[in-house]
Amino acid sequence: MSPVDQQLRVGLVGGGPWAKTVHAPGLAEHPGTDLTAIWTRRPEAARELAEAHCATAVETVDELLDQVDAVAFAVPPSVQAEIATRAAAAGKHLILEKPIAADLATAERLAGTVAESGVAALVMFTLRYAIQTQEWLAGLKEAGGWAGGSARWLSGALLNETYRDSAWRHENAGALADVGPHAFDLLDAALGPITGVLAAHRTDGDLWTVLLEHEGGITSTAVLSLRLPILPTVVELAVFGENGFRSVNQRPGTPQDSYTALLDDFAALIASGTRDHPCDVRRGLHIQRVIDQALRVVSK
Repeated sequence: MSPVDQQLRVGLVGGGPWAKTVHAPGLAEHPGTDLTAIWTRRPEAARELAEAHCATAVETVDELLDQVDAVAFAVPPSVQAEIATRAAAAGKHLILEKPIAADLATAERLAGTVAESGVAALVMFTLRYAIQTQEWLAGLKEAGGWAGGSARWLSGALLNETYRDSAWRHENAGALADVGPHAFDLLDAALGPITGVLAAHRTDGDLWTVLLEHEGGITSTAVLSLRLPILPTVVELAVFGENGFRSVNQRPGTPQDSYTALLDDFAALIASGTRDHPCDVRRGLHIQRVIDQALRVVSK
């Protein structure tokens, strides 16, 4: 994209619930982006979504890459990582979902390709883009002196019709891979870089409890589930230390608001030539390493 006032042509990979409710409308309505092309493994899904947003449904990923400046993803991690690596190698900027890949080695290849090609790549850590979260984290940084913290992300997402057939959310890491990245990202931002996983436990019902170590010897815990009969979802984050106890007990903003904020930052990165961002692909790789460590610890 040359002049700053031109819209960024973005292709969307995926046509599921998250693509329909967040990615497609967000890209179509943002002043800095044009939802140009859509590809899914089911052509009829691509056509339906494209018609709703005045975009073009394409038959192949190569056809999509030929038409766009950037690619947004709303597909399982294994599919995302494969196509995103191809897109980055082709010089396309990326909007990634978390986790950025299905395993650490693939995430490292993706991050390496992004670095080599010099493209912008942001990860949709939804809560981090909310103004309320940013203000809360800024207050924690200003106060300092935190000794520990905890996060709880508990929902029945896999019990409802929207996501119960989402295979990747049922397989392997379960809640650890889906909502774990949000919890780990927030704890890391609040308490300092996570340096290791001290312990991890997973029940037969996919309830995860993870004990984390941060720089300076700080510890935190994360409790995660997608299979509890809880509505609305419980999202709680707390820290404690010499300046007392501070918590947030609700999910601030909406996914749509967060996506708009992401697109604001994404367009600014590309226009300015800047590539560093708190939620860039390196952040996604860092969180992938935490997931990988948790899986290794729990399997012992």
